[in-house]
Amino acid sequence: MALGFVHAYERGESDDTLLVLHATGGDEHQLMPLARQLAPTANLLAPRGEVMEGGVTRRFFARRGMFDLDIPGLMAVADDLARFVVNAAAEYGFDPTRVRALGYSNGANVAVGMLFRHPEVLAGAALLRPTLPYEPEDVVPMPGRGVLIAAASDDPYVPDGATDRLAQILTAAGADVTMSVLDTGHGLLEEDLEVTARWLASGRLTP
Repeated sequence: MALGFVHAYERGESDDTLLVLHATGGDEHQLMPLARQLAPTANLLAPRGEVMEGGVTRRFFARRGMFDLDIPGLMAVADDLARFVVNAAAEYGFDPTRVRALGYSNGANVAVGMLFRHPEVLAGAALLRPTLPYEPEDVVPMPGRGVLIAAASDDPYVPDGATDRLAQILTAAGADVTMSVLDTGHGLLEEDLEVTARWLASGRLTP
């Protein structure tokens, strides 16, 4: 398993790299076309989640119910992905200080775990439909790191108040948080993509 995760890599024309983290049921190819649309010149690095739910549905970490997540598993894969990014930067020659995550749903939640535990690996993160997977005892400071939270007012996978609390935690740790809340459900709208593309193009990397 190359670099610790089966993955796809597509070289871009800029110094920026997106760590592309798929949703439940996806794989390393699921979000690559979307990522290229949102960040036309970035390098794209997309690992494949290794947990199989029900033997058929791929995820980055397990869940036992809609709001019953395997938090030790999430923490472990966040650690593994942090090492993966460092190793991939050495393998492919991209700038390790200019990596931002782009995660949707399960992928957004594992990106939250990376921010909580290894913010030094990410210059920022675009979190599409995340939740607050757990209330951390300690969060590593992340001064200046840009985070986009693209939430929805009627998302059945996110408990009430979870994204607001996530924003509070990240802000308290020093992140520069941008919130976008649309009147919709868990699926993405064109407006989500427009907001994300603008945020990525703004180049909001850690100083």
